[in-house]
Amino acid sequence: MNAINQLTDIELMLKAAAFDNEAVDEIYDRYSPVIYTIIFRIVVDQKLAEKILIDVFLIFIKKIEKINFKTISVYTWLLTLARNLAVDSVRRKRNPGSIADYTDDFEEKYILPRLAEEITQLNLEEVLADKEKVVEAVDSLTDAQKYVLELAYYEGLTESEIAKKLNIPFQTVRSKIQIALGNLKSKLKAAG
Repeated sequence: MNAINQLTDIELMLKAAAFDNEAVDEIYDRYSPVIYTIIFRIVVDQKLAEKILIDVFLIFIKKIEKINFKTISVYTWLLTLARNLAVDSVRRKRNPGSIADYTDDFEEKYILPRLAEEITQLNLEEVLADKEKVVEAVDSLTDAQKYVLELAYYEGLTESEIAKKLNIPFQTVRSKIQIALGNLKSKLKAAG
């Protein structure tokens, strides 16, 4: 087994930030399958998902020197970036012309993840080990809670758009999302 495969995410990030191509390749190999899965789940188009996956890693390489991966989870940052790009793509397709042009400023404000440093550092192995706990926590939600989270997370609808789609008051949508996230948090905390 290659020594680069044994490095932690933080060690890989430090090498990647120093323009080590082997480290960048390892990060891509390590994370691209799970990132592609989430992108495809959102855009439901293979070619578009592949394009967005490439964009994720291009942005990652472009921004790597500005990100403090000693305190921010590589997995969480990449997955959030992928989700943001995929949702932006869906929104642009759904409402052509209603979203600002994609510029560096737009990317900085709406696409790049803004993660709190208090978020627990996760690596892919830990995420996969906890997958069952997450699935159980999501399954414990009511159908309505799961649906509003799906509309918000995977379809990228705003609370107002969800309210309009479901023909329910905005405050009801906000409440369902807050309760669903609170239930998820408490279930995951109880599961360890």
